[in-house]
Amino acid sequence: MLKAISITLALVCLTLYPFIVYFGLQYTSVKYVSMILIALVIIRLVVSRQLLKRMPWLIPASVLAVIALAISTWQSTEIGLRLYPVIINTVMAITFAFSLRFGPPVIESFARLREPKLDAKGIRYTRQVTKLWCVFFIINASAALYTCLYTSLSVWTLYNGLIAYILIGLIMAIEWLVRQKVKNNAS
Repeated sequence: MLKAISITLALVCLTLYPFIVYFGLQYTSVKYVSMILIALVIIRLVVSRQLLKRMPWLIPASVLAVIALAISTWQSTEIGLRLYPVIINTVMAITFAFSLRFGPPVIESFARLREPKLDAKGIRYTRQVTKLWCVFFIINASAALYTCLYTSLSVWTLYNGLIAYILIGLIMAIEWLVRQKVKNNAS
């Protein structure tokens, strides 16, 4: 029970990461915010073996995040705090791209959880969706980097804590609608 609570808490906090940074920096120092976030990342790694099996990209992303956060702690600069969304999106873009090259594509793996005997048309479709996510993650990493380097903390928080999630939801909704249309046309 404690393990489940720890995993849930760590995931919720890391999803709310931009807001933790924003509000944390309003009331305390970069060092304390960095140390709290390092602890959350490490907790997620230590207690979430099942999650890591399904999302192995979390390991390199977490290691890079801890390094960036440690730099923020050591240097008392918020740049390491702001790099987290850049790191996550970059690692996801690399993961999705490698899956296209070395297979199976990430989206195909997800699709096979629901439909183990995916036909050739489904495999082609999932490749295209994986490519779409690669492009999205590259664009999102670039936008996150821009907000990290050139905007205020408020703008960084707005983009990485709200707008990026809205864009992810929008892509997921559009892809779901397209998938339904493709399925209906195949029937």
